[in-house]
Amino acid sequence: MNQDDLLPRAKPFEISKRVVWDSWKRVAANKGAPGVDKESIQAFQSKLGRNLYTLWNRMSSGSYFPEPVRQVSIPKSDGESRQLGIPTVKDRVAQMVVKAILEPRLEAVFHPSSFGYRPGRSAHQAVDQARRHCWKYDWVLDMDIKAFFDTIDHDLMMRAVEKHVPEAWIRLYIRRWLESPVELPDGELQFNGCGTPQGGVISPLLANLYLHYAFDTWMQRNRPGIPFERYADDVVCHCRSEKEAQSLLVDLRERLAECQLQLHPVKTQVVYCKDGKRRGNYSRTRFDFLGFSFHARSVQDRHGELFTSFNPGVSRKALKRMNRSIRDLHINRRTPLSLHDLAARLNPMVRGWVSYYGAFYPEPLKRFLIRIDLRLGRWARNKYKRLRGHKRRAWSWLKQVRGVFPKLFVHWDFIYS
Repeated sequence: MNQDDLLPRAKPFEISKRVVWDSWKRVAANKGAPGVDKESIQAFQSKLGRNLYTLWNRMSSGSYFPEPVRQVSIPKSDGESRQLGIPTVKDRVAQMVVKAILEPRLEAVFHPSSFGYRPGRSAHQAVDQARRHCWKYDWVLDMDIKAFFDTIDHDLMMRAVEKHVPEAWIRLYIRRWLESPVELPDGELQFNGCGTPQGGVISPLLANLYLHYAFDTWMQRNRPGIPFERYADDVVCHCRSEKEAQSLLVDLRERLAECQLQLHPVKTQVVYCKDGKRRGNYSRTRFDFLGFSFHARSVQDRHGELFTSFNPGVSRKALKRMNRSIRDLHINRRTPLSLHDLAARLNPMVRGWVSYYGAFYPEPLKRFLIRIDLRLGRWARNKYKRLRGHKRRAWSWLKQVRGVFPKLFVHWDFIYS
């Protein structure tokens, strides 16, 4: 026997144990549901040392193969559903390892008008930039890529990856994640020749890389004078004329088809940013972007004078979702609860709405949130005998409570302060 055979063999791939440990901490902080193996974050953590060592060992040796992803259907506001693919905890940690290495590298090349799923960038930044561009440019091309995450071409994706990834092990595992089957609710395995599952840790980064070459760099090269905002696959382009917008639409249909992508034939539209100064009778004068509806609204200038400006505010779809959430709480039936108990249930949800949708033109959100008080009034009439059958008395009682505890409910502080 050769003496070298007695020495421990080096791993084919050099992967730091520290990055595996740090990736686990990020996955644990994000929580999330179990994958196909039904192993929760808590169950994985109960054997943490063994699980992380096994994962590191397999990734370092090239013997790591991901499990299928579990498909979960999430209903959308338009009646359709979004299919999420939930990897196992182990696979989420492995994907986080790769993300931790690739994200800083790709951040250096991504376009400044790409906002989605990037550190230090937010939807509010994208909406604010879109607002400023709508004031400057008269026309918008509002783009919707049909089933984007489900139609990403694997070979084109790997070509983009190879431009930035010299590490063979990263390329190997990205290919395996892309080709992992999906386990349907009935247990059947579905093998897809394209797409990357929404719900995966690495998927948003890969999606940004794909559209960086399919869209961002194409715009820089071919239409450098047209600004845009892109949040993942939600895109708004700003044009000087309807002719320019229509021409861009034709070219982008062709460009995206080359990348095996398709613009949604109904949701993609050319919009006129009509306000108090822009004239003309056009059928499409509003669009939605990241939960905000952009259209003409009355605003005050610094001198208190009213004028009409093209501005974002909470969208109708978002208001419908919020209304459904409030209705599902059945506030008027919760008579065993105190008013403070109701506040504890409502405030986390409403705080999120106020924080996100209250950032731009908050008046429509304020008008909507007043409906919560109407439901609280019904609750009070059901709970207290002296208020039954007396809407005005219940409303007066609620107003008195608000005067004593003005911050009891988040929407009170938002609306009346």
